[in-house]
Amino acid sequence: MFALKWLLMAAGVAMFGTAAGVVGYDVYLAMQFQKLMSSGEPGAAGEVGARRPIFGRAPGGARSPRWSLAMKLFAWAWAPLLLALSMVVIPEGSGGIRVSQISGVQQGTLYPGIHLIVPLVQRVAVYDLRDHLYTTVAAADAPTKNETLTVQSREGLTIGLAVSVRYRLDPQRLAYIHANLAQPVDTEIVAPVVSTAFRDLAPNYVVREVFASKREEFRTKSTKTITDRLGSDGIVVKEVLLRDVHLPVEYAKGLEGLLLKEQESERMEFETEISAKHVRIAELQAEAAKAQQVKRSEADAASRVIGAKAEADAMQYTLPLKQKQIEQSRLEAEARKEATVQNADAAAQSKITDSKAEAERRRLLAAADADTTRLAAAANADTIRLTAAANSERLQQEAAVLKQNPMLIQKIIAERLSDKLQIIMVPTDGRNFFASDVLHSAFAGVPAANNTEEPDQVIAAPVHKAMQTAKIK
Repeated sequence: MFALKWLLMAAGVAMFGTAAGVVGYDVYLAMQFQKLMSSGEPGAAGEVGARRPIFGRAPGGARSPRWSLAMKLFAWAWAPLLLALSMVVIPEGSGGIRVSQISGVQQGTLYPGIHLIVPLVQRVAVYDLRDHLYTTVAAADAPTKNETLTVQSREGLTIGLAVSVRYRLDPQRLAYIHANLAQPVDTEIVAPVVSTAFRDLAPNYVVREVFASKREEFRTKSTKTITDRLGSDGIVVKEVLLRDVHLPVEYAKGLEGLLLKEQESERMEFETEISAKHVRIAELQAEAAKAQQVKRSEADAASRVIGAKAEADAMQYTLPLKQKQIEQSRLEAEARKEATVQNADAAAQSKITDSKAEAERRRLLAAADADTTRLAAAANADTIRLTAAANSERLQQEAAVLKQNPMLIQKIIAERLSDKLQIIMVPTDGRNFFASDVLHSAFAGVPAANNTEEPDQVIAAPVHKAMQTAKIK
């Protein structure tokens, strides 16, 4: 919004400038026309007139200024200017009030932001609503430029005070502050009130009270006075600090000497009290040692008497006690003896019982082993007998089959040899060779054209041509 305000003002000023420029340009052209007309050069007036459209001509061909356009621009220029002047921006941490040229200060605080006013009739007075700090120094030779605050005590001595007051303006009473209080408030109102409060209160105290004993009371009362006075004017006091108290030089020197003497007196009193306490401690220690010695002697005597009485009493009861101890020892020995005998009998009886149990266990184990062996032998005999019977029956069946089919033996031999041999070499005579009959029957169906030789030679001839050795897997 702040940028918009300045943009409107710039637009208004630009329109005023444009109006003035139009009028000035037209006047310049009119002057140039008059100059050329007075020079008498032919065609010059036409050239000047051709530069712009004709909005009006004076008698004799001269162009008049464009007053109507200028007046319109001048009138329109007031709109953005008045709109911009009616916009007021209150910055952060500040507050404002409307001041009318007709009715004066108007009630109501304007807080940070943009506000509208009546231009040329109202204005806005802006006040800082943040905390302010009024500070004084205690001595004129301080390096700061703050005001020096001096007060007089009850003795008439001049004391310098370093004071800090933190305050702010009440936003709800800005209209009252603007209408009734002198400006600026910091120097015209706050400073005199603070100085007057301390100067009115200081004569009620002596220097020592202001400096030490009643310093907090002095600050509290002055704070209350300042808060009440400024609060009635719409100024809120938050804190009043009494930072330093500057004493007069002579009084400071005298006070320092007095303090030294008081410290010395206090030190002497303290040392005297310590010495008296040391003496008293020594007396008490001596009395305590004496009492301890007496108590120790009495205790030793009493302990001796008690010891003697105890010995006498012990002698009266010693013999009966000794006899009772002897009797008790004898009884204990007899009891141990009887217990030993009983333990020995019990151990012997336990050993006998264990021996019988072990013998019985071994006998039972032997009987069980014998039964197991007998049963295993019977089972083996039954197995052998059954196996022999099965083999005998199988052999009888095989003999019957072979008797019915004699060629089955040769077939079985051929089947069993077929996967073990790749080449079989058979002698020509075939004697003493178990497969001679098998091979003769296997090749019995060979044609007669090829059977010119003997069977053995027919089988062996191709074999001799292919390979001379037998390859056995």
